[in-house]
Amino acid sequence: MEKVKKKIGSFSFWNWVIASIIFRLILIYFPKNLNLSSRPEVSTPLTSFRRLAEGYWLKQSSMSPYAGSMYHGSPLLLSLLGPLTINRIEGQPNHLLYSLVSVIADVVSAMLIRATGQNLRLAYLRSLESLHLVKQIEVSEFLFSGDIAALIYLCNPFTIVACVGLSTSPIENMAVILCLYGACSRLIPLAAFGWVIATHLSLYPAILIIPVIFLLGCGPDSPPRKLFLQRHQQKEVLNQSKLPPRFSWGPIIHFAFWAFLWSVYVLVLCGISLKQFGGLWEMFKSTYGFILTVEDLSPNIGVLWNFFLIVFHVNILFMILPLAIRLRHRPCYLAFVYVAICSMLKSYPSVGDSALYLGLLDMQFSLFLFCGYVGVSLLSPVMHNLWIWRGTGNANFYFATAMVYACLQIVLVVEGVSAMLNHDRKLRNLITGKPQDAKS
Repeated sequence: MEKVKKKIGSFSFWNWVIASIIFRLILIYFPKNLNLSSRPEVSTPLTSFRRLAEGYWLKQSSMSPYAGSMYHGSPLLLSLLGPLTINRIEGQPNHLLYSLVSVIADVVSAMLIRATGQNLRLAYLRSLESLHLVKQIEVSEFLFSGDIAALIYLCNPFTIVACVGLSTSPIENMAVILCLYGACSRLIPLAAFGWVIATHLSLYPAILIIPVIFLLGCGPDSPPRKLFLQRHQQKEVLNQSKLPPRFSWGPIIHFAFWAFLWSVYVLVLCGISLKQFGGLWEMFKSTYGFILTVEDLSPNIGVLWNFFLIVFHVNILFMILPLAIRLRHRPCYLAFVYVAICSMLKSYPSVGDSALYLGLLDMQFSLFLFCGYVGVSLLSPVMHNLWIWRGTGNANFYFATAMVYACLQIVLVVEGVSAMLNHDRKLRNLITGKPQDAKS
């Protein structure tokens, strides 16, 4: 009977995957690609396919791809994706081939999320088994959490918009997910490769080094170690084999070696690509320098316009240590929180960044958050049009939606962290025999 249920769940999963791919292919052939590539919510100065095409044209013309402050991405993307921009229609780069690449990137990301979810589920069930709590915790037999997370990522409107809107966000998201998958599966070279590429493309994923270290040193998410000690102290028998493994430095050293190796390899390739155009210094100044100094002041859905630039960039650093201490036993969830915070506070955010952490989040939306995301998605293009094109509004119209968008992300992170802490509290109450609080 269980095998039949698993087959039904798997069949339903692949039906949804195929449907999401077909839906993307239909939108790709839509006239003018729904004009999504010109939307500031979808395409940013760092992820714009049109800017990539311009950078490739400059490089083919024996000029620096960073000349004129048009392109600010990786030179490796120019070499890999630039040839796809050669075919042009009415003077514009043909989007078809790159859109197919984005579809493939989304599907690969979803499969990696699914595999990561399955690894986490198995590790979590083993932990509950050691705590003798399997009977008390309801476990779904129809659809694994990895399947749910993968379908959320594939069917998320933000993911679809980023895919068909000529943005490089799907590739950046794939690198981040590849890093987390490699760390969960203990594939250290793969984890190091994903982390190096993600950091190279976007800089902000560099802080994921902390959850990756916890994943490699302690293993996937599990209840706090003190819960195991409490359980075995009650039975007056301490079986070391049932305790979660202690922190191990061996995989960390292995990861550092591979990260150094991949970093050198990427920098050498970039240096060769930019040998005639200023070398690596030109790349650092035009990519990471552009991110940190926010030279492009065109409107976006971020919050850096509200206060001084340094406030938000330093805020990211301030949040790293407290979250790492509190969620060190949940490294995958810690990675989700880090990604969500970076999506809120980065210089040039887009809906593709939100699509990444929403895919990593396996929880039920409240009605408030759902309505908020729908409202922002509908009002943001309207307010931008009233301000920029019709002239009947002002900047506050658009920036108000940006603030609402940031507040929704804050509420989502706070609710998610609270749910995780309540879950750990519930496990502790089950072990100690205390009556459970109604809120937990």
